[in-house]
Amino acid sequence: MDILNPANGALIATLPDTTAEQAQQKYVTARAAQHIWAQKPIGERLVAIDKFYALLEEHQTKLAEVLTSEVGKPLGQAKGEITGARKRIKFFLDQSERYLSDEVVYEEEGLKEVISFEPLGVIGNISAWNYPYLVGVNVIIPALIAGNAVLYKPSEHATLTGLKIRDLLYEAGVPQEVFQVVVGGKEAGEALLNLPLDGYYFTGSYRTGQYIYERVAPKMVPCQLELGGKDPLYVANDIKDIANVAANVADGAFYNNGQSCCAVERVYVHESIYEQFVEEFVKEAKGFKMGQPTEEGVYIGPLTRQDQIKVLEGQVADAVQKGANLLLGGKKIDNGGYYFEPTVLSHVNHTMKVMTEESFGPIIGIQKVRNDEEAISLMQDTEYGLTAAVYSDSQERGESILKQLNTGTAYWNCCDRVSANLPWSGRKHSGIGATLSHIGIRAFTKPKAYHLRG
Repeated sequence: MDILNPANGALIATLPDTTAEQAQQKYVTARAAQHIWAQKPIGERLVAIDKFYALLEEHQTKLAEVLTSEVGKPLGQAKGEITGARKRIKFFLDQSERYLSDEVVYEEEGLKEVISFEPLGVIGNISAWNYPYLVGVNVIIPALIAGNAVLYKPSEHATLTGLKIRDLLYEAGVPQEVFQVVVGGKEAGEALLNLPLDGYYFTGSYRTGQYIYERVAPKMVPCQLELGGKDPLYVANDIKDIANVAANVADGAFYNNGQSCCAVERVYVHESIYEQFVEEFVKEAKGFKMGQPTEEGVYIGPLTRQDQIKVLEGQVADAVQKGANLLLGGKKIDNGGYYFEPTVLSHVNHTMKVMTEESFGPIIGIQKVRNDEEAISLMQDTEYGLTAAVYSDSQERGESILKQLNTGTAYWNCCDRVSANLPWSGRKHSGIGATLSHIGIRAFTKPKAYHLRG
């Protein structure tokens, strides 16, 4: 497997794929070691994870450089991702013992009813490339703390980062047998699906998630899917500081080059402030510095995947052909890398792919609406259900709108953020199950009910 730098197409490294036979052996090794790991007191497992937490800070600069080289994420954003991952790990360090301890739910004279939370066993994690640290720790860390062994397949677009995660976990004291890395693309993923694992956790596209769900269904084991989104955002007419809101929304749309599951992918603006909002939005987007991801101050780097350029070109052509106004960008940059200009389209509608199909790039459509009711109708017009956002000076109005939307996350006067305190989950084609929060701690366990008489 060749690892290429998306900023210039240069070969960084060539790695051997994990074969099906090697994956089987990794599973056998992990299965034998898992019981020993699970029998350790949770405090011992937390010591190892705490050391990993410290190592991420100690090696942050080098780790960020590796991440930038293979994903194309601007170096400052790469460092920010590692900082964010450490915050999530701190949550798990602080909260896991509380939520993994036995829970006495009823007690009377001579009878006690208790729930215990046992590890699933050996779980598989097929991870993503857009935030390999953040989506990685969502699964790896609570799974290990709960006493599971992990077979981890980093994305083929972020494999070097995945191997760095492995090395630091080993250095921190996680037994090598307990955390095994499977390297490769589709074939390596298939090898994991063929193994008798006790749970599957995937982050990626709806199409691949659906395939995994169907493949592992006969095993009747947990299967969590964190999939894509077509995340809507509505700007109501009571907003006073339109320029500030436009800046926030532009950041929500273009941060990490729009390659975020929860990135703003479609914007609806009340007709009374539409023209002013669009003007301020374009002004903000024009200010985003584009260039080599290692350069100081670069906000827009290359796309991670070259084939995504065709998707974005197709959405632009489709929108313009159907009457949209191209206000900014709209084309790739021929500089040897996978660059696409920040793109803004106005006067869009739902006959256009840019408003209905996932973009996963630096492109946004902004549609005019007459009122809240039309905004709600359009925001609901999607197969996805990850996040939705409303900007309004009235919290009551914002929450009223958000309660009518079938999404796992709702934002009022903010967007494109994730908190370890809250569950991260999708509905419809955006996935099933949840990571983060206490729900995401217990997602890697199976409850056992104890009826204790005596």
